[in-house]
Amino acid sequence: MKFLGYRRNSGRVGVRNHVLVFPTVICAAGVAEMISREVPGTIYLGHQHGCGHLGDERDHMIRTMVGTCANPNVAGVLLVGLGCEMLTADLLGEKLREAGQRVETIATQAMQGTGEAIEEGTELAQKLLEEAKGAQRDQVDASELMVAAKCGGSDTLSGLTANPAMGVACDILIKDGGSAIFTETPEMLGAEHVLAKRAADEEVRRRIWEITSRTDSKIKAMGLDIREAEPGPGNIEAGLTTLAEKSLGAIRKGGTTPIVEVVEYAEKPSKKGLVIMDGPAHDVVGVTGMVAAGAQVVVFTTGIGTPVGSPIAPVIKVSSNSPLYQRWRDNMDVNGGTILDGGETLQSMGERLVEEIMEVASGKLTRAEVLGHREFAIHTIAPTV
Repeated sequence: MKFLGYRRNSGRVGVRNHVLVFPTVICAAGVAEMISREVPGTIYLGHQHGCGHLGDERDHMIRTMVGTCANPNVAGVLLVGLGCEMLTADLLGEKLREAGQRVETIATQAMQGTGEAIEEGTELAQKLLEEAKGAQRDQVDASELMVAAKCGGSDTLSGLTANPAMGVACDILIKDGGSAIFTETPEMLGAEHVLAKRAADEEVRRRIWEITSRTDSKIKAMGLDIREAEPGPGNIEAGLTTLAEKSLGAIRKGGTTPIVEVVEYAEKPSKKGLVIMDGPAHDVVGVTGMVAAGAQVVVFTTGIGTPVGSPIAPVIKVSSNSPLYQRWRDNMDVNGGTILDGGETLQSMGERLVEEIMEVASGKLTRAEVLGHREFAIHTIAPTV
């Protein structure tokens, strides 16, 4: 299988050609947003982090921010810092250059106020945008792709139609040399044993048990029960009854191939194939983590509907049932409900999803992109000070 992608200096291949204006700290977010408004065609990524991070949380934030800005869908990035924060533009810029990313930086405290910062930042962003316009798509193998599989707003049909069809698509992509990644550790609880049996080796098996037990233990340490949050109210109304039922349906997104690696949130996999990322069930946070890990395309299945997109990666929406597809026609790309209706099999739908992935990777816009959905949120693992 082939698609048309952008070969970057890092050697990786992107499916989009974005220029980001990224604040390294929330204190510089307003300036970054103003700069992006001055340069149509750039994408502003707002967040509430960048200062007061200690220990593992600091490393976690750096990994996520650098991974986001270094995703191969990004042609260049302007980092807008304040100057006194913990995660400065110089710090992140150095790591991005090491990753082979085109980057410019400014620090607002070094300027004569907001006006000068916007003026200089605008010039740099325009320069990056002009450079990006020179990029050309070339035909590349599907082995260059990493697809993120995500589900949200699930119903009883999600685990019977859309999720297993996505699993078929993952199997096809992996067989052709590509990779797939999925997350939502809380929605693996009750299905850990199934995943562990699919581990490629003993280390992967150990890691599967580690991340699931760690998630369960953290919740219990707070005196809480995850079953108070999972399944969610919408899931229950849609017919799901227990966390185990939801988990068994959710993990079907990953298909049937061996799990070759388990990575931390926003960590780039070191192996090709099927990968698990330890992360929360929060839809936007999960997508952000997998894109920061390097996924260029996201396939998002849903049973009751969600408009979530991504500022960096195209998000393909797959409905688990035909009524949702018809009701949310402006949000849905593929109707997985045709499996239940009798028009398609899991295999044929999986093959159709692969075709859709290749078309989107080659430039076809998804519904979320057309509507302008660019939701972005970074997972936190510890308090800031």
